[in-house]
Amino acid sequence: MTALARPTHGRVIGGVCAALAKRFGTSATTMRVIFVLSCLLPGPQFLVYIALWILLPSEDEARTAW
Repeated sequence: MTALARPTHGRVIGGVCAALAKRFGTSATTMRVIFVLSCLLPGPQFLVYIALWILLPSEDEARTAW
């Protein structure tokens, strides 16, 4: 598994779904569909997405930190 960082290429909004897809070895499209379907359920999905967008470093930032 790779480190959790938002990719610089392949982002749609913030790169959170792309980062999670890369981390878990699935496609970004699959992760986006799962996110959209989860929004049909009650819960704080949008707040979690925004929090991950803020907390996850970009690949460029993660590369320079190491």
